[in-house]
Amino acid sequence: MGFKNWGGFVLDENMAKTPENAYQLLEQLWKPSLKVAKQEAADLQAMIDSEKGGFKLEPWDWRFYSEKVKKAKYDLDEEAMKPYFPLEGVRKGAFALAGKLYGITFTERKDLPVYHPEAQAFEVKEKSGKHIGILYMDFHPRPGKRGGAWCSNIQEQWIQNGKFIAPILYNVSNYSRPAGDVPALLTPDEAETLFHEFGHAVHGLFSNCRFRGSGYVAQDFVELPSQVMENWVFEPEMLKLYAKHYKTGEVIPDALVQKLKKAGNFNIGFAWTEKLAASFLDMDWHTLTDAKPMDATAFEKASLGKWGLIPEILPRYRTTYFAHAADEYSAGYYSYTWSEVLDSDAFQAFKETGNLFDPATAKAFRKMLSKGGSEDPAAIYREFRGRDPKVEALIEKRGLK
Repeated sequence: MGFKNWGGFVLDENMAKTPENAYQLLEQLWKPSLKVAKQEAADLQAMIDSEKGGFKLEPWDWRFYSEKVKKAKYDLDEEAMKPYFPLEGVRKGAFALAGKLYGITFTERKDLPVYHPEAQAFEVKEKSGKHIGILYMDFHPRPGKRGGAWCSNIQEQWIQNGKFIAPILYNVSNYSRPAGDVPALLTPDEAETLFHEFGHAVHGLFSNCRFRGSGYVAQDFVELPSQVMENWVFEPEMLKLYAKHYKTGEVIPDALVQKLKKAGNFNIGFAWTEKLAASFLDMDWHTLTDAKPMDATAFEKASLGKWGLIPEILPRYRTTYFAHAADEYSAGYYSYTWSEVLDSDAFQAFKETGNLFDPATAKAFRKMLSKGGSEDPAAIYREFRGRDPKVEALIEKRGLK
């Protein structure tokens, strides 16, 4: 079919276009990530030695000792933060962000049918009152419900015989239930997850495409609308809107916010190194040019050795259970990183205006989201940003300098 390998075939329809471009991005982030990871490994070994552990750090020790180092460095207690992130407050915060950026409103519609009594239905409208679509939200675990968090649609947007068919979407998650007189409380990570999945919903709600299916976008663009929403979650201007103690209504104290921000990039070398290692492994498999049987263990060792992964860290996924690389993410695990470059660069556009809720930037971003997959994603991003995305904003945000 004219391609050297499976990676070339898959990426031809993505923003990266070629495996070479994907590798180039991964390598730009690999070197600073590995440097930080080596220092983190040294910190963990120092903690082991201070406790007279008498052994060398191994991959299975990492998370246990990183929590010890985190507590010693930042004294961060996520349980103490949860009262400031009641589920309803975080949901309202996500709605408030969309309102400030795009002028849209969310009104609960108890008269609409729901697929389960716990699901809530919200009508989404323009400031003018024009109907945009319906969003269902379903927050808690129950028997028979799949774990995790995701967004999908019941009805996609398209134009049928000249009539605009409005989207109907749903956000699903599995947050802990209320207990007694205490409402459902989220960890900071769970608050980010709610904003993330809500970002996917906003993408679907803003779709303005002619054909069914044209709202589906390139694999390395799909996480941009969701990940970009995470950038606002812990900004002081945003926290004042929604992070309030469920009992007192007190806004989360600055001291706690500072602790959260300081600890935000803790263990970032490990997180990025294990993710990038898996991305390299995926791409190395899918740029093979022959189909002869391979010894998976030997291939992995050669692949990870080539990139210089330290022995204290394993790739996030190994070949034999790398489900992403066996389904629609084959030769595409890099796309999570590619999307994070996009979302960091896009958020930088707001920061450059001096207003995190800048209406003109939000209008341009919404225009990009409205096009779905009907145009080349690289072209519509250039139209929004005035240039191709740059990796520097991500490196700065993640403290990988």
